[in-house]
Order: sequence, then C-alpha cells, then structure tokens
Amino acid sequence: MSAILEGTPDKRLVLVTGRAYPELADEVASCLGTEVLETTAYDFANGEMYIRYTEPVRGADAFILQCHTEPINKWIMEQLIMIDAMKRASARSITVVAPFLGYSRQDKKHLGREPITARLIFDLFRAAGADRMMTVDLHATQEQGFFDGPVDHLTATPILLDYVRNNVPMEKATIVSPDAGRIKVSERWAAKLGNLPLAFIHKTRDTTRPNHATAHGIIGEVEGRDCVVVDDMIDTAGTICEAVRTLRNAGAASVTLVATHGLLSGPATERLRDCGAREIIVTNTVPVPDAKRLPNMTVLSVAPLLAAGIRSVFESRSVTHLLEGLPADMRPRNIYA
Repeated sequence: MSAILEGTPDKRLVLVTGRAYPELADEVASCLGTEVLETTAYDFANGEMYIRYTEPVRGADAFILQCHTEPINKWIMEQLIMIDAMKRASARSITVVAPFLGYSRQDKKHLGREPITARLIFDLFRAAGADRMMTVDLHATQEQGFFDGPVDHLTATPILLDYVRNNVPMEKATIVSPDAGRIKVSERWAAKLGNLPLAFIHKTRDTTRPNHATAHGIIGEVEGRDCVVVDDMIDTAGTICEAVRTLRNAGAASVTLVATHGLLSGPATERLRDCGAREIIVTNTVPVPDAKRLPNMTVLSVAPLLAAGIRSVFESRSVTHLLEGLPADMRPRNIYA
C-alpha cells in the first residue's frame, strides 16, 4: 500500500521489504502512518528467487528495506532483485534502505590481492538501479564515497546515548574506545555525556584471522570507573569480550557494552554471557532472536530513526538534523525491539 504524506499531494511513497526481517519494516511503516506494500516472493527448488509487487508503483518514490542478516548473501541478492523489479515497474526513484550494510567492514586492502568488497556492494546496488542509499553507522564513514549517488548515513548514536544517559551511572563513568579506530566516535560520546573521561584499548588485529584481535594495554584511567565501551558492531564477540576482561583486570568497577549492530554470530551469545559485562546494549538493525538474547541485554529499535530518515528524503528535506536526535513526533515511539 502506498501513502501520500501531508504537504506532498503530487508525490507517492511506497515502502517494500524483503523476507529477512519484515517485522522491522512493519514498525517503520507504522511510524510513517502507512503499510508495507504487499510483495509476492518465493524460492525455486534450486534456490533462485522470484519477486513481484502486487500493486502498481509507477511514478512512486520507492524505499526498499532489507536487513543484511544471515544468510547474508541471499538477502543481499533478494534486495538486488527487488530493485530490478521496481526499476522495471517504472518507479520514479529507488532508495535502498539497509540498516546494516553487509560487507561494510571490508572497506580497504590490508594485503595484496585482496578485494574491497564494500565498494563492490555499492556498485552492485547502483548497477541494479538504486538512485540513493540509506544505512545506519557504516563501519567507516568514507565508504559513502563508494556510491555514485546520494548516501544518507544515519547514526543510532542519539538513540543509544539517550538510553545510556538514563540507565548507566554517570558519576564515575568513563567512555572507552575498543581500538584506535573508534577514538573519534568515543570522543563524541564523551562530549555528549558531559565531557566524561576517555580511555582506549591498544590492540592489534591479525588480518589473516577473521574476528581475532589481541589487547596489549589500556591508555587512560579506568580503575574504579564504570566503563562504557562503544563499538559499531558485535559479531562473534571475541574481541569485545577480551576488552571487558582487560578492563576488569585493570580494576574497572563495571563494564557496559554498546554497539549499533548486534550480529551475534556463532559463539557470541555464550561469550557475552560469560564475559562479566554489566549490560549489553544493541539495536535491531539486524534481528536479534530470543535465543540470542540474555537477561542483561537490551535491544533498542531503530524503526523511528529509519522512518524519520525516509520521511525526510521523501519530502526533500535534510537528514542532518537526525544526527542530534529524533523528531518530536518519533520520540514517544516504543524504544525497545
């Protein structure tokens, strides 16, 4: 079903979703006051996928939302097929909405004969017919330059900040960067929370071993402090759990883990259960099933953020204001996923 928003009588918004995480799309649609367009989608016996939209989309501004969760390659391919179907159905514009963009951590070459797969993903979406991209907390902000078109790079920081400010003791808090690459993000967190002290963990990563890093020490004072570790994603949780142990061994009073993307692959749940973190805070840019949730885990919803971003793009308004927080009409929405 399409929607005509107030003040835009000559434009039509269509929101469609793949099969990876339709619940998030339904929540986004609710925030926008519309419904997700019904789509026929199924797999052939050999794994090929079929997509068809059940209503006309000619002349519409289409937003194709898909979460790049496991099996990640299948859902990326499905989104590419949805773009092609939308283009051939004569949509006026096509915006890819990927709350977590698959392959985004492969943004540069560490060794010879390696791909830059993040660039390839952007090229695939452009070749399929996407006019613009919308995503949340890329692994590296410069990846926006990989796409030959507008990229709306939203951030979950205001959502996470509000929760941390209201639920984590601030009197003795220290913001901790898990590595040197996240220092600038951690600095912004420290400033937003009242110029809190900052520390970072010095670690090295073996590029030949995925999801593996070794912590060598801590720069900054953490003894007796309530440490808040800020990262972009938790995948297998090996490095983030090592950060918790490093901080606790250095005398930290407590450790709270904060990340936008809770991928929670493989042994992540078991590692997080045993690491000794006070709380683990993530968002639902990818689905976090009940089997992977822990008693000390909080999952916040990015649906109001995505809805605000989609509305701003549809109404040809800037999305920069979302860096500072959600619009007033989106704030009362349920913050939990």
